[in-house]
Amino acid sequence: MIPGQDEMMPDSHTYLIGHPSSKDLSLIDPGLVGKGNDKIDSILKMGIELEDIRRVIMTHTHFDHIGALSEIQKRIPWAELWVHQAEGDPLELGDERSVYGMEMFQQICQMQYKIKGGSFRFRIDRKLKGGEILKIGGMTWDVIHIPGHSLGSIGLYYAPEKALIPGDVIYADHAIGRFDLYGADGTVLKESLMRLSELDVAILLPGHNRTVTKLPAGYILETLQHWEPFLT
Repeated sequence: MIPGQDEMMPDSHTYLIGHPSSKDLSLIDPGLVGKGNDKIDSILKMGIELEDIRRVIMTHTHFDHIGALSEIQKRIPWAELWVHQAEGDPLELGDERSVYGMEMFQQICQMQYKIKGGSFRFRIDRKLKGGEILKIGGMTWDVIHIPGHSLGSIGLYYAPEKALIPGDVIYADHAIGRFDLYGADGTVLKESLMRLSELDVAILLPGHNRTVTKLPAGYILETLQHWEPFLT
């Protein structure tokens, strides 16, 4: 885990998954604009060779998760980009609605970070759909499509360690991702949380805030029940 470095806007955590000896590592969510080089430098300080990072996988493409992608790609240009199809297709077309979420936020981001329109157009090497079993890095990860916070949100689940990377769908402290942005839907988010509640999760590695290594049994369902009256 390379923790997010929040400033005026939140910066997502970045995760690196895979056994180092496999030389087949995956970087999950680059983070906010301007944070890419710091995160790559943090990886180097861990003693990890950049050549071992084979792909970047996005849990979703909101600005605070994908903003640093261009910076990351300059440092590891060989790495493939894997995104759920629901957000990968728009990225290839230059449709940035799934990046900014709302027009007002787009204007703020472009002004604050001096970003030109069309900056978030990328070629996607693999478009995920959910249901894939990824044998990467000497590990086996399940891909779970969990829309509601965004159209193409995915979770990555590693059953042997009961570890879940849910992006911004659920956090520690009974918090969930917002559901008022472009492509978001409270009712769909409710269904996604129900899907996650069926997993045996002991380690929760969300996109923001703290991680949890001893998640109480029933935590996800309890969080869903807390938010259920609002997810309509």
